[in-house]
Amino acid sequence: MRLDATPIARLLLKRRYKRLIGTDAVAAQRRQLAALVKTAAGTTFGRDHAFASIGSVEDFQRAVPIRKYEDMWRDYWQPPFPILDNVTWPGRVPFFAVSSGTTSGASKYIPVTRAMRRSNVNAAMNVLAIHAAAKPKSRFFAGPSFMLGGSTELVKEAEGVWSGDLSAIAAITLPRWAQAFAFPPNDLALLSDWDEKLRRTAEASLDKPIRILTGTPSWVLILLERVAALRAERGDNPAPYPDLSLFIHGGVNFAPYRDRMAAFFTGQDTDFREVYPASEGFIAYADRGPGEGLRLNVDGGLFFEFIPVDELGSPDPTRHWVGTIQPDVNYAVVLTTCAGIFSYLIGDTVRFVDVKTPRLLITGRTSWMLSAFGEHLIGEEIERAITDAADAIGNAVTDFSVGPVYPDATTPLGRHVFVAEFGTKTDAAARARFAETLDAALQRMNDDYRAHRGGGHGMADPMIEEMPAGGGRGGFGGGRRGGGQNKVPRVITDPGLLQALRDYARSSA
Repeated sequence: MRLDATPIARLLLKRRYKRLIGTDAVAAQRRQLAALVKTAAGTTFGRDHAFASIGSVEDFQRAVPIRKYEDMWRDYWQPPFPILDNVTWPGRVPFFAVSSGTTSGASKYIPVTRAMRRSNVNAAMNVLAIHAAAKPKSRFFAGPSFMLGGSTELVKEAEGVWSGDLSAIAAITLPRWAQAFAFPPNDLALLSDWDEKLRRTAEASLDKPIRILTGTPSWVLILLERVAALRAERGDNPAPYPDLSLFIHGGVNFAPYRDRMAAFFTGQDTDFREVYPASEGFIAYADRGPGEGLRLNVDGGLFFEFIPVDELGSPDPTRHWVGTIQPDVNYAVVLTTCAGIFSYLIGDTVRFVDVKTPRLLITGRTSWMLSAFGEHLIGEEIERAITDAADAIGNAVTDFSVGPVYPDATTPLGRHVFVAEFGTKTDAAARARFAETLDAALQRMNDDYRAHRGGGHGMADPMIEEMPAGGGRGGFGGGRRGGGQNKVPRVITDPGLLQALRDYARSSA
């Protein structure tokens, strides 16, 4: 019988929780920046930006300009790649997280240092501390912890340097104590064929007392469906994991999945915790309920800056940090980290619901804005409207993409086309109601969209086209492999790509 390590863990996590809730965010961020600058002062980047003379947040912001991935790659990482010795962080970078990063699918190689791995583990322990405080009867270490990620097979880039999925890097660098609880075993974790991996891990997990489950909701949902089906065949308890204490999710908006996920754990006291991880660092995690914001990871080897989204095109945008942020402003996230990333625009946008103990909501991506006709829709607005429309027809939207169809000689008005994968098949009447609710929600939230939809002279009604259940794994992924690091392209501005997706949906019907 597996030893229940929960009682010992609770004692340690209780102390961690007390420190966590007592943290002064402003003081913590000053300390983090000072430590990062001091540590990297002797690197190429540190010398180039006179780190030795930086003594304040303001000094740092004057010395270090905002950069995107392409800038860091071109100026510092690409020339010596894959051997980054003392380039932007002391020593050699041992890992690179490979991420699509954009809907175009172009690969990015994000440095992951040993300090960053410790940072990520520290954030994960904060999540456990919050869970332990919220659920005092939870036995979260009485069984395996199931991390559903991509293949853990890494590519050797050079001696001592490896690249691959962030989940793979996390799996092979787990602390020794955590390895005793890890599932799946290496023979399954190494599988690169995603369908085979889901099938075999579902079968292998059937008789395991899974206590913690971590993964992207869209893929976890498929796993739960398969496990439930296998249990039904055996005449077992229909709950996929009846002992589950904690489900940790992130990477996509959870609202379209919440009801379907919760249905698998009816009658169980399972704690759902959202996290905000990125290849660049562990940004935030839920310490309260849904919609109350995610707590910024202010004391974990990261320094945060925030630029108002409407200043992104400015040559000298205002650079806020936790000492100057305001609530209800849409900000672009800028990171400085213990992986040698400095004032790096990661491409995500957030707004704060609390600034004293910084808590944020993810609103979208800087590149995820749909404005083909001047409508200026951001990701948060589109996803909220999708959720409203799904609720209106009593169906879930598992995945979706949206793109513009422009006016031509035969089509006087442009419009948006949503290609959506629903939980269950819809009919024409349901899709019409979905489109109507979606349109009304967008008009309610966005003045520019409402103006372009009014008067019959700007945009036609949105069009809904259905992707068959499961079809999104091939169509939405653009042929890329499954897993946590492959992002569904929400907004498609390439007419050829949008048409290819629509053709795929029709051919799969």
